[in-house]
Amino acid sequence: MKAIVVRAYGAFDALRVEDHDAPTVGPGQVRVRVHAAAANYVDALIVSGRYQVKPPLPFIPGAEFGGLVESVGEGVDRLSVGDRVCGSQVGGAFGELVTASATMVFRIPASMSFIDAAIFRASNGTAFHALVQRGALQRGETVLVLGGGGAVGYSAIQIAKALGARVIASASSTEKRVLAMTAGADLALDTSAPDWSDQVKAATAGRGVDVVVDPVGGDMSETAFRRLAWRGRHLVIGFAAGGIPAIKANLALLKGAAMVGVDFRQFNLFEPETAAENMSRLLALYEAGALPVPPVKIYAPQDAGAALADALSGAVLGRRVVDFSTW
Repeated sequence: MKAIVVRAYGAFDALRVEDHDAPTVGPGQVRVRVHAAAANYVDALIVSGRYQVKPPLPFIPGAEFGGLVESVGEGVDRLSVGDRVCGSQVGGAFGELVTASATMVFRIPASMSFIDAAIFRASNGTAFHALVQRGALQRGETVLVLGGGGAVGYSAIQIAKALGARVIASASSTEKRVLAMTAGADLALDTSAPDWSDQVKAATAGRGVDVVVDPVGGDMSETAFRRLAWRGRHLVIGFAAGGIPAIKANLALLKGAAMVGVDFRQFNLFEPETAAENMSRLLALYEAGALPVPPVKIYAPQDAGAALADALSGAVLGRRVVDFSTW
């Protein structure tokens, strides 16, 4: 098969389409013919060699995909050859074929394109797991979403609204704040504003927010934690800003607040049945029109390196998808 192969960490401009052995299908797995694959921030970190997990070279990048099931392994009865699906796998999606655990692959509705499928599962699944299982979000609560113009932030805004919450988004540019409002935020604040904390306080009439969705990290995390209401929950999802914050433990004590880790990958490994239930609910929200996709920039396979570079720099508003449908 044809695939994008990484032979040196960090060399986005060196990525090329190459011939590669097709993946085999083992028990409990499915093989999918990829029509589209997301170029996500984590994918870019992996290719750059800056992620916590470094796959051995050479490897095929790409974790999230949409396509058609081509074959199923022993013990798989939930999926069939020809099914239109979305799914994710730790690497391998930037090729004609990808093999994944059947627990990580889901049928998509007829109304969902493969482009939409390629960006559906990871960000929506992360945000839903964060808000529902980890944040125990209740109708009427107030959610503060950091990085409101990013993939997880955009999904968190939509899902929080669908669950009946009020949403305050924070983003670093006018364009990202407009995108956050398009996602359904009730208010979008400028992350760089010197009185940002005071604006959050004023927006909640001094009470504070119930939940912080934090895929950003860095200096913003402690500031946001200080704006939690009594029994608030700060959901730690990632560190897109680059820095891992060190929040003082006394802040949690004084607020009766909790810092809660959100690891979507391990959630799928340890709680696959709950993860599958989440996907059913998310697909129902999609069909109901509650999860419209953000803007998408589409790249040809030979431009996969540029897609990953754009993902790392944040230069493209919305999402990035490599279109493999013409292979």
